[in-house]
Amino acid sequence: MEALTLYHQIFLQYLNQTRNVVNEKCSRVEPWQLIASTIAATLLIVKMYTFLFQPESLTSRLKKWFFRIIRKLPIIGQIIQQQIYKAMDDMSSQLSFLQYKKNYITSLPAKGLSQPELLKKLKEYSTLGNVQWEDGKVSGAVYSGEEKLVNLFVKVYEEFAWSNPLHPDVFPGVRKMEAEVVRMACTLFHGGPNSCGTMTSGGTESILMACKAYRDLAYEKGIKYPEMLVPESAHAAFDKAAHYFRIKIVHIPLTESMQVDVKAMKKAISKNTAMMVCSAPQFPHGSIDPIEEVAELALKYDIPFHVDACLGGFLIVFMEKAGFPLEQAFDFRVKGVTSISADTHKYGYAPKGSSVIMYSDVKYRHHQFFVAPDWQGGVYASPTIAGSRPGCLIASCWATMVYLGEEGYVEATRKIISTTRFIVSELRKIDHIVIMGKPEVSVIALKSDTFDIYRLSNLLISRGWNFNILQFPRGIHFCLTLVHTKPGVAELLLKDIRECLSEIMKNPNEKTTGMAAIYGMAQAIPDRNLISEIAGSYLDNLYNTDPHPLAEAHMNDSPGSH
Repeated sequence: MEALTLYHQIFLQYLNQTRNVVNEKCSRVEPWQLIASTIAATLLIVKMYTFLFQPESLTSRLKKWFFRIIRKLPIIGQIIQQQIYKAMDDMSSQLSFLQYKKNYITSLPAKGLSQPELLKKLKEYSTLGNVQWEDGKVSGAVYSGEEKLVNLFVKVYEEFAWSNPLHPDVFPGVRKMEAEVVRMACTLFHGGPNSCGTMTSGGTESILMACKAYRDLAYEKGIKYPEMLVPESAHAAFDKAAHYFRIKIVHIPLTESMQVDVKAMKKAISKNTAMMVCSAPQFPHGSIDPIEEVAELALKYDIPFHVDACLGGFLIVFMEKAGFPLEQAFDFRVKGVTSISADTHKYGYAPKGSSVIMYSDVKYRHHQFFVAPDWQGGVYASPTIAGSRPGCLIASCWATMVYLGEEGYVEATRKIISTTRFIVSELRKIDHIVIMGKPEVSVIALKSDTFDIYRLSNLLISRGWNFNILQFPRGIHFCLTLVHTKPGVAELLLKDIRECLSEIMKNPNEKTTGMAAIYGMAQAIPDRNLISEIAGSYLDNLYNTDPHPLAEAHMNDSPGSH
C-alpha cells in the first residue's frame, strides 16, 4: 500500500513538472494562437489519416499520381496520348466482331418486319463470325450445346416468357422453382439445415452479393474500413466488388502450384479483415486453393470465408461419384466455409443468366438483402441486385437440373474429367511447353520458357481454335466442356498443338504479332491506367454502330492536333 502511495506521489510530481514546462512554453502565445494551432494540427492529423488509410493502397495511389503528372507534361503527354490512340486503332482493326461494319439498324423501322423476314434476319445474325463453337474449338463459352436441351429451353421459355419473381403472388410457380434450385444446390454442396441462398444472374453477381453481405456484417461488428483477402488468381469480380462497395482488397500471392499462399494470407489478417476467399477451382490455371487450411484460419480469427466455385462447382460436386475423387474437401463439410458461389449456367448446363450464391447460415444471407422501408411506392425489398428478373431463366435452370438428374450430371462429369486428364497426360510428353498449376478439374493452362507462348495462341487461332490469354505470368489456357468430349476433338487439339510447336521451334525468338502482341505489350506498361483506357475503348467498340473504329475518331481530337 505504501509503495502504491509513493508511485502516486511520483506520478503527480512528474505531471506538475510537465504542466509547468508546457505553461512556460505557452506563456508568450496568445490564446487565439493556441486554439488556432490546435485546430490546424487536428485537421492535419485527420487529413493525413484519411490519406494514408483508404481502400486503395498508398503505393497504388502514388503511382497513379506520378503517371498522371507525366501525362500532363507538354511534349511527353502528347506522345503518350498519340501512342494510346494508335494502340486503340490497332486493337480495333484486330477485333473480329468489328469486321461486320455494314447494315446497322440505327432507328426503328417505319413498319415492323414480317415473321419470315425477321427469322431470316435472325439467321443472318446468328451465323456472323468465323469461330464455330460446335466444332469444339472454343475454350469454355458453351458448356453443353445438346439439341435436346435447346428444345427443352424453347418449351420452357414459351411457358414462362412473361414471368417475374419480383411478383411471387402473381407467379408463385417461379418462386417455388427458385427456392427448389437453391435447396438442390445447398444439398449438393452438403449444406446443413440452416444453409440457404438465392439465385443470381451469373457468377459475378453471386460474388458481389457475398462481398456486400460480409461488408455489411463488418460494419455491424464496428469495422469501419473493411478488407478482403483474395488470392491473386481469384476472379476479377472480387476487384469489381471492392470497387463498387468500397472494400479494400488485399491480393495474396500464390505458391509455385498456383494455389494461394496460406502463410501469406495469415500474415495479411488484420482487425479490418471482413472476409477471406479461395477458389475451387480458380479460372486462370484451374488449381483448387487449399480450402481446408484457410478454413482453419477463418475459424481461428472468426472471419467469414467464401469459396468461389463459380467455374467448376457443378463438376467438383460430382467428381467423386464419377470416379475422380479430389484430394481435399471444398464445400460446407469444411467447418469455416460460410458461403459458396456456383454457376448453374456453366457445368449446370442451364442457359446463360443463372448462378447460385449459398450461405451456411441464414444470418449471412440477411446482410445480402436490400430493403427500402420508407419508399412512397411501398416497402421495397429485393434479395439481389436486380429488381425484376427473367422468370424464364429460373424456370429453364430448374428444368435443366430436374431433367438431367444426378445420373446425367455424373455422366457428363465423367466425360469432361476423363478427357481433361487424357489431354494433360499427353501435353506432359511434349517439349517446350509447361502445364501451370494443378489442373484437377477442367482447365489446362500452358506457358513456355523457350518461346513466347502467345505465338502458340496465334497459330492455334489460325487453325480455328480459341484459347484464353493469361498474364502475370504470360500463359494461355483452355477450358474443356461437354462439346470437347465429342470423338476426335481432343486428338485434333493435341495434333494441332504439336504441329504449331514444330513451326514455332524453327525460329523460337520470332516476335508475336496481332492481338497477342498488343496483350504482351500491355503487361510491360507500368501505368495501368493506360491499359484501362485501352480496355475502355474495347468496351466502347462493343456498342459501335459506326463504320469507322472509335479510335480513328479520337485521333482527330488528340492533343497534338490542336
